[in-house]
Amino acid sequence: MADFELTDDDLRVVVGYATQWAAEVLPVFERAQPDDDRPRAAIEAAREFTGGARRSARQRSSAFAAHRAAKDAPSEVARLAAQAAGDAAAACYLHPIARAHQVGHILRAPTNRALIAELESGGDPEVGNEMLEAVCRRTPSELVDVLCRYPEPRGGASRSTQLMADLDRRLRASRRRTDLDA
Repeated sequence: MADFELTDDDLRVVVGYATQWAAEVLPVFERAQPDDDRPRAAIEAAREFTGGARRSARQRSSAFAAHRAAKDAPSEVARLAAQAAGDAAAACYLHPIARAHQVGHILRAPTNRALIAELESGGDPEVGNEMLEAVCRRTPSELVDVLCRYPEPRGGASRSTQLMADLDRRLRASRRRTDLDA
């Protein structure tokens, strides 16, 4: 049961967005696990969909495999990178149901990008905040339109959920500013 329409074009915007961020951090995983191609396979499967292919079992199975690679990762940054790749492929199956947890399928990959930057800087939260600014500048309005169909996620105790909630607020605010300018 759907709460709103979510077209294949909408899904391709979300998948393309998640794939962009996952591809940026894929080298982090591959440096840690050079013989594990599961995250790369997930990104390739996601790119097939964004290139016009229909959703298939390849996206779903590669997403699960990349998430298993995340569990096997030897470090937190490698785990986050593999998770982002899995999320890119899994985004092909984003559900059109108005539940805040669905926002994670849209924003986890760019959130992981920001958290990886923060962790690689030695844990400087300003680095994560600066990366969120960069993410916002590179977020297409079509993605924000899809995001705004979902309820806002709640922040949590973890740095990841805090960054995601902050990114969500910034993106929704950018839409409101655009609506006011129109």
